[in-house]
Amino acid sequence: MIRVHHVLGFLLLAGINHAGDEMRTWTDAQGRKIEARMSGLDGDQVMLELKDGRKLPYPLAKLSAEDAHYARHINAASPTGETSTQGLNFDAEWPDRIKFGEDPEIAIISEDAEQKKFIYESANYRYHCDVRLSKSVVRGFALMFEATYLFCRSLPLALDGGDKTDGKLEIRLFELYEDYISAGGMQGSAGVFISGRALVLVPLDSLGVRKVGSGYMLDRDKSSKTLPHELTHQLTPRPYFAEGSMGWFTEGIAEYVAVTPYRSGAFSVRGNHKDIIDYTTAYGSKNTGGRALGENIHISDLKEFMLQDYSNFMRDPQINYGCSLLITHYFLQMDGDGDAKRIKSFLKALRDGKTGEDAIAVLLDGRSYEQVGEEIGKAWGRRGINLTFGAK
Repeated sequence: MIRVHHVLGFLLLAGINHAGDEMRTWTDAQGRKIEARMSGLDGDQVMLELKDGRKLPYPLAKLSAEDAHYARHINAASPTGETSTQGLNFDAEWPDRIKFGEDPEIAIISEDAEQKKFIYESANYRYHCDVRLSKSVVRGFALMFEATYLFCRSLPLALDGGDKTDGKLEIRLFELYEDYISAGGMQGSAGVFISGRALVLVPLDSLGVRKVGSGYMLDRDKSSKTLPHELTHQLTPRPYFAEGSMGWFTEGIAEYVAVTPYRSGAFSVRGNHKDIIDYTTAYGSKNTGGRALGENIHISDLKEFMLQDYSNFMRDPQINYGCSLLITHYFLQMDGDGDAKRIKSFLKALRDGKTGEDAIAVLLDGRSYEQVGEEIGKAWGRRGINLTFGAK
């Protein structure tokens, strides 16, 4: 298989900005291969042209994950050099419930006890662990990884990021917490996304995996909001980490995914307002963790909040993460007609290369920061949160 980022890099360097010029090997979800060039996308189908000139429409859903990713991205570069949203999922319906309904198939890639290197794979992830785990244990936590992947990809926000290695996203698992910290984990954290290395680090305890005798068992009832949060970062495309978005939106959308109720491979999206309110104002549903900001929350300046650099954002994570969730959720499901129209335009602007105030101007859509702050406050006020902006 030709790796996605290698192909994209070659095409862009060569000045090829449209589909159709590259004959390549396509692989479907069952591993079957065909030689064809891509002539474009038609809704949820990729149009393949065979060597003999025949045109073959093929559902993206039946392609391998890597080739579906390739098709969407290669179609996104237009001849003018501007980013196209054709082939992305901005027009999809907002999901009510996302369920990964299959039993994750786990492959054992290698088990080297001497080197303490054990590698397992599920559909979209490769897990590198320093201890041997049974297939049933890996299958148990892989369900959460695959469900989160499906949830992020299903949100109509083009969360199509994630640098794969040989078709898989990379996860590092650690038996000992101190080894997790030594590898780059943050003290006190349950998992972390290392952007420069495009991988997520996770201590086994965060997955509910604990040692019992000479083996390991999985506590399926153990819940960690940190992991869906970090997995969302891994799946967020790079343009969304630009000035004007990095911070309030990148953390807000990760919190949105993490707070949405999850159980046994399913995310319940409809009606997640209550969970968001519980998480922001107190200690979360059933005391599973929250920002505990109370019902009266004040931010001095909305413009400053949205444009602050990330190092400043991290100086007060409790209020900044909590408010980012409220603001992001407002734009996703409460702004205007509740159709996320403005934030989708904002994300498209980021993909077109706009940053900072230029990008946020698309989100404001002719309104001032003060007007938007008032609208956000009124929307949350109707749900019992007194969120205010400006000088006291």
